[in-house]
Amino acid sequence: MDPNFEGRVLVIANRLPITIKDTQDGNFEYNISSGGLVSGLRSLAKAVDFKWFGWPGIDIHRNDKDKVRRDLQDKFNAYPIFLNEQMAQAHYNGFSNSVLWPLLHRMPEKVRAGDNWSAAYQHVNEIFADNIVPMVEDDDLIWVHDYHLLLLPGILRERLSKKKNIKIGFFLHTPFPTDDYFTILPLREEICRSLLLCDVVGFHTQEYADDFLNSASLVLEGVSRSPADLHWGDRKVIVHGFPIGIEPESFRQQMKSDRVKGELTKLKHSFEGRKIILGVDRLDYIKGIPQKLMAFDRFLTEHPEWVSQVCLIQLAIPTRAEVDTYKELRKEVEALVGHINGKHGTFSSAPIHYIYRSIEPELLCALYAAADVCIISSIRDGLNMVSYEYIACQNKDTAGVLMMSYYAGAVKTLPATVVVNPWDRPRFANTIEDALEMPIEERRRRFSQNVDVVERCTSVRWGTSFLNTLYIGRLLKRDELPDLTQQVKETDNRTIKSTHILQERSRSRETDQ
Repeated sequence: MDPNFEGRVLVIANRLPITIKDTQDGNFEYNISSGGLVSGLRSLAKAVDFKWFGWPGIDIHRNDKDKVRRDLQDKFNAYPIFLNEQMAQAHYNGFSNSVLWPLLHRMPEKVRAGDNWSAAYQHVNEIFADNIVPMVEDDDLIWVHDYHLLLLPGILRERLSKKKNIKIGFFLHTPFPTDDYFTILPLREEICRSLLLCDVVGFHTQEYADDFLNSASLVLEGVSRSPADLHWGDRKVIVHGFPIGIEPESFRQQMKSDRVKGELTKLKHSFEGRKIILGVDRLDYIKGIPQKLMAFDRFLTEHPEWVSQVCLIQLAIPTRAEVDTYKELRKEVEALVGHINGKHGTFSSAPIHYIYRSIEPELLCALYAAADVCIISSIRDGLNMVSYEYIACQNKDTAGVLMMSYYAGAVKTLPATVVVNPWDRPRFANTIEDALEMPIEERRRRFSQNVDVVERCTSVRWGTSFLNTLYIGRLLKRDELPDLTQQVKETDNRTIKSTHILQERSRSRETDQ
């Protein structure tokens, strides 16, 4: 039996992993994007032959569509799905991010409604199917990602009924709400029906998987569940947690670069004699930045001796800046920063250094390495990769302290995190002091436990685990998963023919025979 996986993997997400810009000479410039999904799949894409499908991010004029389509296929093995600006905005900023996003994060008070948003969401999912169905071949694995495309798996299953051995998987990169929030959701029956037409539905944590199982049982008739899967009619669907990770080796390599070393030296000089607390968050209401700032304010008020000895560097990465809810959040955060700096600052120093922009990876790594404490104060968060990145850039000598909200998914995967409740301001403030004064022995013990998780639970292992489960049709034990680490190291950034990705396939076939 040939152990190599010879099929194809079709990765489908709202956005392609490529940023496209118009150039002055009428051509287009293409660059690999940043972002959670792209980061999670970048290393795995060196070992698995992905075909990417998604919106290119801009409205392409009809005369340029053929050129862009050829460029993306030839250079990136990517297939654009074109949407006009009005449709894309109603789907993305409208239904996806003003309705689904807050409800998935259990915040119905943040929901905003638009007259055509629901119809636009359904129509865009249909447009995706229109473009994907002609490209699907027998034996393909189809991997759909995230809340923008919750209806797509069901549409694909119905339209691909004549294809042989098509496996469809879906992964949600947000929390899944408990059933009392899910029942508020528009299109909830359609969403459940679509996901139950998958072979595998994955979540960041088992808690979110259980929430989906409970919600599906409530919303649809004829649904029953067993510990690891769900039954609906004659269908069995594997529903499970697949915690995503990072590739720590890429951060270690960055830390060795002259640029990072230079930035780190500058930071140490600028903040000499002061402890650094770091916050790295998208400027999103789920991230709990106001709660963090208010706890820091209380800490300084109760412990004025720390005012000249500590600073908070808060990186706020712009996101959905054109949405009113996010405009209001920015005003609130910047007003808090001004208030706290005015209250506690001096002529020579400010307690908060606030940065509202994205920064270069080298400076981010240097900030991670320089920080004595990193605070993640999310009031609801799918997993949170900042926690993993911070650990990857620290070492046993510095052993920075990771403080994380009880409401972030990664608090369940990183065992030695200092856990805080962002709503409990007095204890939050006290915990900041505890973290700053933590003895080096305890810091090193916590760091050792957390770095072990970061090293083992990588993005490659996450993707491998999901794809193996999708292909084979059962959950694999940890020691059954193929190790692709060396293969990833030996390849460059171009995707290559998949080899040894689903090594148990041969054993599975032999068992069946």
